[in-house]
Amino acid sequence: MKGFFQELVRNRILFLMIAPALLFFIVFAYVPMVGVYYAFTRFSFDGGLFGGEFIGFKNFEFLFNSGVLWNLTKNTVLYNIAFIIISNLLQLACAIFLSELPGKWFKKSTQSIMFLPFFVSFVLVGAFVFNLFSNAGVVNTMLTSMGLQPYDFYLHTAPWKYIIVFFHVWKGLGYGTVIYLAAIMSISDEYHEAAKIDGANIFKRVRHITLPLLVPTFILLILLSLGGILKGQFDLFYQIIGNNGMLYNSTDIIDTYVYRSLAVNFDIGMGTAAGLYQSLFGFVLIILVNYIIRKVQKDYALF
Repeated sequence: MKGFFQELVRNRILFLMIAPALLFFIVFAYVPMVGVYYAFTRFSFDGGLFGGEFIGFKNFEFLFNSGVLWNLTKNTVLYNIAFIIISNLLQLACAIFLSELPGKWFKKSTQSIMFLPFFVSFVLVGAFVFNLFSNAGVVNTMLTSMGLQPYDFYLHTAPWKYIIVFFHVWKGLGYGTVIYLAAIMSISDEYHEAAKIDGANIFKRVRHITLPLLVPTFILLILLSLGGILKGQFDLFYQIIGNNGMLYNSTDIIDTYVYRSLAVNFDIGMGTAAGLYQSLFGFVLIILVNYIIRKVQKDYALF
């Protein structure tokens, strides 16, 4: 403790700089962990915060036995896998394409335009989707004008997995591209100049120089994404799907289920149980993936 206080006094300015971040995590991440207790209770508003009946693992038993948790986990994981793979590949491709463009003005303009959707609110995204796919929306208006039968998107689950993935990729494409572009800009020009002297064309330079040097960045972003693979984009799903029960089978994820449990059904115990399962599963997954990567290539692991 004496050494700690000496370090605290010696680097007090540095500790003061990280104090807001520490306070943020204490207030919003660690203090709320007390609420994990609700996952093992039948919450009662009459009993207060800790006056509910303790029921052990019955909330978890219901989630597993009813099949609800399996469907939620499947939807959440599959959507996030699609988000991670498609988003990273497109972001990587766009970053390489922009880095090889000769025109500086066109490159900067394209980069700025691609970045704009990142600032669009999910509320507006939901409005876009509704105006595109509602019964009187753009798509059905075009189908009717061509003499075809309109398609009721909000009664069929099949198209929504593609619609949700498309808008997620569209919204985050510019942001991810900037990250990969920054990594590309950090690659020394000497590699490319030496490759040009050896007669390598642009495709060979990308394949043998750019892509291998981007592997650490790619793996790091994948690992960070895997940590939240059970944490779905609540804003995206809720604003696009809303409370349309017809689409829950293929669009319901853990986050939207927790929200309905707390705000619609007032079943705090069930919602907390689903949220705790989500956090534990994500923690185990990232530890496992990091362990595998550490065994294969130690330098690419997070810890």
